[in-house]
Amino acid sequence: MLTPEGMLAGYARGIFPMAESRGSDELHWIDPRLRGVMPLDGFRISRSLARRIRSGRFEISIDHAFSEVVALCAAREETWINAPLAALYDTLHARGHAHSLEVWEEGTLVGGVFGLTLGAAFFGESMFSLRRDASKVALAYLVDRLRAGGFMLFDTQFLTPHLASLGGVEIPRSEYRARLSKAVRGMADFTAPAVPAPQLLLQRRSQTS
Repeated sequence: MLTPEGMLAGYARGIFPMAESRGSDELHWIDPRLRGVMPLDGFRISRSLARRIRSGRFEISIDHAFSEVVALCAAREETWINAPLAALYDTLHARGHAHSLEVWEEGTLVGGVFGLTLGAAFFGESMFSLRRDASKVALAYLVDRLRAGGFMLFDTQFLTPHLASLGGVEIPRSEYRARLSKAVRGMADFTAPAVPAPQLLLQRRSQTS
């Protein structure tokens, strides 16, 4: 049975666990030949996304609804998040190694993302969206938080068209492991940075683009 300590050790080596389906009791270690990463200085905010952020219709919180975010990420027809993984995430969250960023609209949780932290590396696990652009808003605030908190690596595991449109790229396994080795030895803080006002987030982004 995979333990929280074993899970973190796997991430430190560059591998991560997934289940074949929600109903499966088994976990398999994944080691992609090409790894998806989001460059922290390369996140793209389109004009439409900037308008969505600037509108102020969404509220952002950190670690207020971790288990709910995980459950909503898994609430799809096919998912690799099974019960053992969800339990591991909850334990790691209680120990300060797993975090969530939530997007709210009028008091309803409509989007979010969660992942694990180790040193100055953030391992993005999954995200969900119940409103248009809610997951993009979540990622914009997440990238800003990782930059402000001193993170060096944002691992997205795989590169999807959605992530590619926002600036995500693929790198070879060897390059990923070299970056990972430096990042896990670094120091970063996910919880310390304050959630910026929409205009400040956009201003920061324009200064690094």
